[in-house]
Amino acid sequence: MSQLGLILFFLRKTLLTLTLVLFYYCFSIGITFYNKWVMKKFHYPIFMTLVHLVMIFVFSGMSRTLTSWYTGNSRICLSWELYMKKVAATALVTALDIGLSNWSFLFITVSLYTMTKSTAILFILFFSVVFKLEKLRPWLIIVILLIAGGLFTFTYKSTQFNTEGFILVLVASFLGGIRWTLVQILTQKAELGLQNPIDTMYHLQPLMFVGLFPLFLFNEGLSLSASEKLFRYHETSNLLHMMFVLAAGGFLAFGLCFSEFLLVSKTSSLTLSVAGIFKTPPKSKGWISSIIRVQQISIWNCCSVMDRQMRTVKRKMLYISND
Repeated sequence: MSQLGLILFFLRKTLLTLTLVLFYYCFSIGITFYNKWVMKKFHYPIFMTLVHLVMIFVFSGMSRTLTSWYTGNSRICLSWELYMKKVAATALVTALDIGLSNWSFLFITVSLYTMTKSTAILFILFFSVVFKLEKLRPWLIIVILLIAGGLFTFTYKSTQFNTEGFILVLVASFLGGIRWTLVQILTQKAELGLQNPIDTMYHLQPLMFVGLFPLFLFNEGLSLSASEKLFRYHETSNLLHMMFVLAAGGFLAFGLCFSEFLLVSKTSSLTLSVAGIFKTPPKSKGWISSIIRVQQISIWNCCSVMDRQMRTVKRKMLYISND
């Protein structure tokens, strides 16, 4: 491949990645503020997550049916043995990640949530190395240190800092590291046949619901059953309004899951995590955090492009030498 060919190749890859990231931003930013808005008047985040999981499963099933009808090809459906062996762990970790993330909005602000959740990249890097998806390189260590510094400058002596909410998001970030590493393995293994985000979403939702339902019963079941928000409503209009609000979140959740899985399947879980760093600008110590985050994204982009170019050149040279 000529030098011009390499440049065009990386320009196409960059444009594709940028398009996927912008698509992801549309839903990610929307559902972040949606969750915070809903939590002000509906204090049942785990129940809301369960509703969204059901809607995602229904929409995924409808999409699979329509696609199969249009193309004439049947969609992949894993056997129970393969499903429990390959998908179960990913589904359960994903359910806890989403559940704890939504739960944290009862305690913390959107900005603190976004910055704290950005630490997921630390855990994604760790588990990517453990599962041999990435090699530990010096520039990865630099990015880790910059992210840790950005989080520290934002949360240190913050007037809106909440310990309980911070711990919930931090645990969710740890689970998110496992989640997205497993999702990358799941979507990029051709033998499983789950490269299509719709197929991945369809297979994940049932076990995610099962994994999160006991937590809902323990934390919210009794309180929700006695709440006037749903089951003990006095006016039908209030019930319909709440159902509409939850349904709107389901549409956002479906779009977010699709955009996330599409980005991971076409790039990597690390790319998704880095993209999440710039979702919401900080309101506290803004200029320091912004400078650090610009450094993070710049180093990541430059090093990623250089690393991919070196690997591509090595493969081409090996191919030529074999011929």
